Amino acid sequence: MQIPMRPFGRHKDVTVSALGLGGHHLGQAQDLKAAIEVAHRAIDGGITFFDNCWEYHRGKSEDWMGRALKGKRDKVFLMTKVCTHGREAMLATQMLEQSLNRLQTDHLDLWQVHGVAFENDPDLFIRPNGAAEALEKARKEGKVRFVGFTGHKRPEVHLKMLNCGFEWDSVQMPLNPFDSTFLSFEQEVLPELNKRGIAALGMKPIVGHGESIQKGMLSPQEALGYAMSLPVTTTITGMEKLEILEQNLKIAQDFTPFSPEKMQELRDRCRKMAADGRFELYKMSLKYDNPEARLAHDFPLDEASIEVKEMLRETDNTGKPFPQVQAS
Repeated sequence: MQIPMRPFGRHKDVTVSALGLGGHHLGQAQDLKAAIEVAHRAIDGGITFFDNCWEYHRGKSEDWMGRALKGKRDKVFLMTKVCTHGREAMLATQMLEQSLNRLQTDHLDLWQVHGVAFENDPDLFIRPNGAAEALEKARKEGKVRFVGFTGHKRPEVHLKMLNCGFEWDSVQMPLNPFDSTFLSFEQEVLPELNKRGIAALGMKPIVGHGESIQKGMLSPQEALGYAMSLPVTTTITGMEKLEILEQNLKIAQDFTPFSPEKMQELRDRCRKMAADGRFELYKMSLKYDNPEARLAHDFPLDEASIEVKEMLRETDNTGKPFPQVQAS
């Protein structure tokens, strides 16, 4: 059985797999060889949507994915994200060239603004010499086919981005049973995307690092099935190990949309524990803020976060490949 394919928003002639491979977790694989094995097995299993980001693991995620896709680029719909976080168009263009270099490709299928979170992010994006100019230029030049934005903190900022006057092809956001009743992207943003024909990209289907599954509130089948049953183009999830990938492939290949009754039962089950955000700390906590975003806004960093520790160890993100041992 194959994973269902879905149209990319209003671009009905473009389809992607209903399950997407997350780039952040790919950079957490045991080593380059393991990352390549995961990426290749994902392709063989029917996953075509590959997610990434300029700042994931200081460029390592893009570098590893680029090596994994060597000779297989035409088999995937490749997305990465730009991390200007309100800074100038020139920086966005530089980041695009670095991403293309690390991913070993001459174009992206989708280029997205990473991690909008602050009230002024939309204004900084659309202003003269803002990142909007770089996205439009890259789209016109054919270096990217489609453009979008992402974020996991505030639905109202997503709505402001949607209304800033830019033509969006996609929007990425957390979608899971806990989100449905707490600062909800499902309730506030998803209907607007569907109405406009913008591809809705779900992320964090297992609710961050999967604490709700570990505590027995949801099974992997329920968490992933809920997210995939929403009116979305794809559901992106992290799979840094083959066993996790195989589990998710089976769920996706056997997928049948949940009934409205099942969807509501899962919302009701999670409602009480969702109310204080304990399972969605990425909406609440400094711990999950992007370090580049906080630096751009002159905010302090959380030195305990993984991303900040990586930044302190490797502060020069040059866009050049990491000195990893080549896979045999």
